[in-house]
Amino acid sequence: MSATPQTTNAVASQASLSDAELLDRTASAVRDAGTALRERFGEVVRYATRDELMRALAANDDTALDILRPRLTELRPDAGWVEDELDGGELPSGEWWVVDPAEGNVNHLHALPDWAVTATLVRDNLPVLTAVHLPLTGETYTALTGGGAFLDGRPLHVSPTEDLGLGIVATSQARPDEDEEVVRRVGSSITAMLFNALVVRTSVPATLHLVNVAAGRIDAFWQFAGARADLLPGALLVTEAGGRLSDAEGRPWTPRSASFVAAAPGVHAQAVATLSR
Repeated sequence: MSATPQTTNAVASQASLSDAELLDRTASAVRDAGTALRERFGEVVRYATRDELMRALAANDDTALDILRPRLTELRPDAGWVEDELDGGELPSGEWWVVDPAEGNVNHLHALPDWAVTATLVRDNLPVLTAVHLPLTGETYTALTGGGAFLDGRPLHVSPTEDLGLGIVATSQARPDEDEEVVRRVGSSITAMLFNALVVRTSVPATLHLVNVAAGRIDAFWQFAGARADLLPGALLVTEAGGRLSDAEGRPWTPRSASFVAAAPGVHAQAVATLSR
């Protein structure tokens, strides 16, 4: 069946949207998906097996994806689609939607408040725009390459802290069932930071730590291993808020990197030195 003139015109109109307009519509989509997830939130979801856990996680994901997929696909019909929050590495060239329909999904199932809905448009492996919505607070964090980072329209700026010993830092578990080498490196890094930073926070998901780095509430975040969906939104928010990114050895971070550090400029070098010992 051929497209009607109305359909053709609608697609052409979406294709002509500026990145700023795309961001506004992306933010609207993640807010609506967050509303649907909030309606499912409240009681601890009990499970006795890994299969039961996976079904409960998938039910949340599907609830949000039923809203996100058609809305974002309409915005960029030719963009690829990534929704597996555990996928890592670089993407093929072109545009991709990297979506985490329930970032911190396991927290949602346990009636914990630390979860969000995220959507990031990636263009040739660089994040162009991102929207992170926290349904329980109603907050929406947005960033656009070259356009700054914002919380509900208010500009975000990273911390001015210059002494890691006065800083609050955080880390996160990238995924369950990590291999032994990564687990041991996570443990030793936490120990190192306990000696060098003021306070160390450890929890999932990564995105909620990264929005706090962008907002200047904490001073640095690091993680070993990782996936696109839990790092790309925060990476763009932090850089647009004036922060610095690298791997744990201080090299430029890419989605292929085995580690990730996002920090205020004044403590970035100290954080890297602590983690690379």
